[in-house]
Amino acid sequence: MNELTPKQIVLALDKYIIGQDEAKKSVAIALRNRWRRRRVEQPIRDEILPNNIIMIGPTGVGKTEVARRLARLAQSPFIKVEATKFTEVGYVGRDVESMVRDLVEIAINMEKEKAFLEVETQARENALDRLLDLLIPRSKVATGEQGQEIEERRLRTKEKLKQKLISGDLDSREITIETEERTKPFIEIFSGAGLEEMGVKLPEGLDHLMPKRKKGRKVTVDEAKKILTQLEKEKLVDMDRVTSRAIKSVQETGIIFIDEIDKIAGGGSAHGPDVSREGVQRDILPIVEGSSVNTKYGVVKTDHILFMSAGAFHASKPSDLIPELQGRFPIRVEFRALTAEDFERILLEPENALIKQYTALVQSEGCSIRFTKGAVREIARMAFRVNQKMENIGARRLHTIMTTLLEDILFDLPDSGPKTISISGRMVKEKLEKIVTDDDLARYIL
Repeated sequence: MNELTPKQIVLALDKYIIGQDEAKKSVAIALRNRWRRRRVEQPIRDEILPNNIIMIGPTGVGKTEVARRLARLAQSPFIKVEATKFTEVGYVGRDVESMVRDLVEIAINMEKEKAFLEVETQARENALDRLLDLLIPRSKVATGEQGQEIEERRLRTKEKLKQKLISGDLDSREITIETEERTKPFIEIFSGAGLEEMGVKLPEGLDHLMPKRKKGRKVTVDEAKKILTQLEKEKLVDMDRVTSRAIKSVQETGIIFIDEIDKIAGGGSAHGPDVSREGVQRDILPIVEGSSVNTKYGVVKTDHILFMSAGAFHASKPSDLIPELQGRFPIRVEFRALTAEDFERILLEPENALIKQYTALVQSEGCSIRFTKGAVREIARMAFRVNQKMENIGARRLHTIMTTLLEDILFDLPDSGPKTISISGRMVKEKLEKIVTDDDLARYIL
């Protein structure tokens, strides 16, 4: 983060998202402000709250992708949740605090991976020693001078065998290793909202009381190295330290992306409580404002988690959200609808551009495919036309167009043998023009 200035963040986002410059600028500032806050002295640091962002725009224009790429840039714990999946506390369904608990689980896994990398070398060495002891077990009978001679011979053989293990000469050989098979108590809890973790927590608490059985597994030496290395990593890693770092990471750098927030906007139902709309807004409010959430790893404070929300707001407006929640998303970013020129750039420029993806897929069959400039322009124009005539699904329309265009080619590819395929603008017109102009057919296919 020290090197990621707002301009560099925007440049990094440009590799994957076309256009939406205002949105990129806003999220880049929000991300940099988190780094700035951590350099501020106490007590003012605790008073600096994140500028939560609400993104407004049609589907398929890059709202989710901006949030996801931003989290990867910052290497922050990130979770995307759908606002429509939650219900008001007291009703059957997921409660809003579960988003924080899920974020903690993600952070634990991230920190565990980092810790595993730190002990990778030591774990490999320990795993090799365990494997060698299995291949050349110690003598349990001989003692005295004879036993010492046998042990010295064993050590010499062990050293030679170690070199063969490292070089991979023995990878295909089969060996039996023992792994612990932990039996978990059969406890099932029918929990209400907010208690879904109890079914997991109780068995973990009783785990040490249950007998641990050892189970023999016949595997190749190559598989045994991986299994034993993983077991050694888990032994070397201090899980208390991992948990502590994960909770700190969530509280300081965590990002929660609430999608489809427009679906919970609007007043309550006239026929009774609307448990998935205004009630959910009221439940989200304290978490966004800053509260303490109980997780099985400890209490997590949400005061400095960055919340990003997004919605198309076709049938509602951001002002339909309850005023308190609106106030907690002070930064509003408008995403504009994509043009035919944007579609052309999306097909070619991003690191994960569709044309690059299909080129790689075709190459896996020993063939090559080439799209002319006219073909790219025609695909973009078709996608734009279909979006205007029917539902505007943004850049996702390019997937449907490309799938329809290349359907026959991809079907026949394995039987056609190595060749070069050229896609021209004329080919695109011939394949898609009839579908695009026929409304009924277009609705069915595109």
